[in-house]
Amino acid sequence: MSLILESFPVGPLQCNCSIIGCKETGEAAVVDPGGDVDLILEAVKKHGLTVKYLLHTHAHFDHIIGSKAMKEKTGAAICLSKGDEFLYDNLLMQASRFGFKAEAPLPVDHYLEHEEEVQIGMHKAQVIHTPGHTPGSTCFCMQEQESVLFAGDTLFQRSIGRTDLWGGSFEQIVDSIQNRLFTLDDSTRVVTGHGPDTDIWTEKKQNPFVGS
Repeated sequence: MSLILESFPVGPLQCNCSIIGCKETGEAAVVDPGGDVDLILEAVKKHGLTVKYLLHTHAHFDHIIGSKAMKEKTGAAICLSKGDEFLYDNLLMQASRFGFKAEAPLPVDHYLEHEEEVQIGMHKAQVIHTPGHTPGSTCFCMQEQESVLFAGDTLFQRSIGRTDLWGGSFEQIVDSIQNRLFTLDDSTRVVTGHGPDTDIWTEKKQNPFVGS
């Protein structure tokens, strides 16, 4: 089975958006459509994919600002943890607070649950609830020949997500990383919400916030 993975920065704060696609069925999920919708759709078309899900790691404006247009153009289901519904519903306030404009979001189609498996063609993405950056922060793990984690703003290269915004908790984010992400295989590639990739082994050894 061939898994298509492509990540690239989008939107006002250069959020890393990822396309997960199944070459056999043509089904795909887009993780964190945070703007530049035409760029995302161009990448989807390049791979010959049909977007089935819009998976959100959390509901800060820079990760969801393109969701409305993506839903309208693809019909894909908007998926989010219930814990971040209050942030999602307050998209306009969030964007305004940081000096950006946004359109009111469309309703969430599916609320993600911890340890749920999202079927993307012949592949599965496991939902991992990792509160701390936001109450509903969620990671998605693909355990194929290569293990890949889409970590959103929970875990960065030698850093972690900020916890001083709505509903953030330093204690929770450290617990989430240590007890839910650091239990993954050391070789797991980590696609972060902003900036370069890393891996679980490196963060265990070198992350000054949560390293062992």
